[in-house]
Amino acid sequence: MTAVNASLHLIQAQWLNLARTPSYTLPTLLFPIMFYGFFGLLMIPGQALWLLCTFATFGVMGAALFSFGVGIATERAQGWLMLLRASPAPVGAVIAGKAFGALLFALIIAVVMSTMAAVFGGVRLATGQWLALAAVLVLGSLPFCLMGLALGLWLKPNAAPAVLNLIYLPLGFLSGLWIPTMQFPKFLQGIAEWLPPYHLAALALDVTGAKPADWAPSLIHLAVFTFAFAILTALGWKRLDGTRG
Repeated sequence: MTAVNASLHLIQAQWLNLARTPSYTLPTLLFPIMFYGFFGLLMIPGQALWLLCTFATFGVMGAALFSFGVGIATERAQGWLMLLRASPAPVGAVIAGKAFGALLFALIIAVVMSTMAAVFGGVRLATGQWLALAAVLVLGSLPFCLMGLALGLWLKPNAAPAVLNLIYLPLGFLSGLWIPTMQFPKFLQGIAEWLPPYHLAALALDVTGAKPADWAPSLIHLAVFTFAFAILTALGWKRLDGTRG
């Protein structure tokens, strides 16, 4: 019971700590919402639904990556993860807490941007479509949580923010989250089809009726991406064990 209670307290502490960190909450919430308001509602109002799906994908990806990447890198360097292994609570509680925080922020992003699209963009969807969009975005953030965890286990804390941004921003652009891939040169369109945010956005576009998608290839790409970072995470934990030994 002691271990269970400690785990629950750790989970609560982790997501509360995330929510109370302005350097995480402000950019995570404000950037995608601000970009969508400016581009999706003011500059290109005719594409409010399309850009809702793509900018929301961009937002939940950032919430997942940064909830893990910087924090795990810092906690690893400070020896916090090692200390947890000697405590009654499993280190998995830390991961669960950060994942809960990332999913919560993904849901907030989905709800706020959907409300903006309905109120200011004139987007009208059935209730089931709104719910399906939120579900796709929230669940779709999980592979990026794993990506953030893997990178956090390998990156130095000072380098983690810069490296994550160098991955996050180009990944969003090349996946067509800012500019539709149809406007890309052919070779960039080919690159986009290999990137996981492209496939998550495709599923979001499909459930809203903005653009039909074949779910099988998109789910396979996301599964392969998840598996690859699961291996990298396992190697990171093994490296951490080796450092301890």
